[in-house]
Amino acid sequence: MRTRHRKISRGRILAAAAAALAAGTAAIALPQADAAGTGREAGSITGTAWAVDARTGETVVTADSTVQGAKWDSLLAATRGKAVRIERTPGVLSLFAEGGDAIFAGGARCSLGFNVTTNDGRPGILTAGHCAAAGRQWSLTQGGRPVATVRQSTFPGNGDFSLLTYDNAATNAPSAVDTGGGRLVNITRAAAARVGGQVSRMGSTTGLHNGRVTALNATVNYPEGRVTGLIQTTVCAEAGDSGGPLFTGDGSAIGVTSGGSGNCRTGGVTFFQPVTTALAAVGARIGG
Repeated sequence: MRTRHRKISRGRILAAAAAALAAGTAAIALPQADAAGTGREAGSITGTAWAVDARTGETVVTADSTVQGAKWDSLLAATRGKAVRIERTPGVLSLFAEGGDAIFAGGARCSLGFNVTTNDGRPGILTAGHCAAAGRQWSLTQGGRPVATVRQSTFPGNGDFSLLTYDNAATNAPSAVDTGGGRLVNITRAAAARVGGQVSRMGSTTGLHNGRVTALNATVNYPEGRVTGLIQTTVCAEAGDSGGPLFTGDGSAIGVTSGGSGNCRTGGVTFFQPVTTALAAVGARIGG
């Protein structure tokens, strides 16, 4: 399903990098079963993610469809004797970048996260960090005049977020999410996710979808690198939804789409960069 959006510069600027799946490894750290949640190296397995189940304190390792044969045996060996639950997820854990109705750079495109204001008063955009690999300047149409520039980006490592600033400092960039059909959700604050909380996600490929938060501080081993500190949810997403907003109906900005597995037909697992962490890192705030 593709939702039609209004053509407005306030609406969606994102960068996108092609998420080419390739062989490779990234270290997975499994937290010890203690109150401090201390982690230690336990393997090098692409296609896995882990997070702590807030209800039981148990570490849950999610393995995608590529974890087979020797990789599966390595995962079992790395977790043997530990307080760990292993779960399967359909498809492949990958970055959601490509396609959709969005902003263009270098032949790539993503979904807008949130319009923000930098600490020096410039209008800007918060989106996924992996999107910024496609280029520094972004236009409203493919090959069109650039309207925004990447100023700061983190990926992989301690997050997946980018700050873009509008080239025209007078750009009208309202703090709102366009959910399609002429409807807007006004975004008034940034808030932390909570396990079990109901959330909504908007993306340029699949439109508006809902779900719940299942874990915090998740680590994902993408083929492109390891990312820590993410929100894990049941909200579906697909290629082109990268960088799109995760929010609540009361106007709280919660996260921006990083990646996951599955799709919006069969379901899956999706991970988001927390907005509060990203805003603090780039020096920006929600609203004017």
